[in-house]
Amino acid sequence: MAYIVAAYWRAKPGQEETIRRVLEIMTPLSLQEPGCLFYQPHRSPDDPRLFFIYEQYADEAAYEAHMATPHFEQYVKGEAIPNLESRERHFFWTL
Repeated sequence: MAYIVAAYWRAKPGQEETIRRVLEIMTPLSLQEPGCLFYQPHRSPDDPRLFFIYEQYADEAAYEAHMATPHFEQYVKGEAIPNLESRERHFFWTL
């Protein structure tokens, strides 16, 4: 059973390329984490400010470890979140 995070990010007007850049940086760094099974950001074809990030972790502790990494602190907390209009996360377990 994997721990799933489905996140919707909406960039502030004019910040969509900042968010795209952060997600491109975060993807390979996240995939190198031992508990990260899958990490795939998406961008809406109809709304360039809307991003969807689908993440799978070995368990909830692995997700907590992800949020404690230096790259999460630097890029997500330091660069992405200040440039988001909204951030919504949903959590699931695989069946």
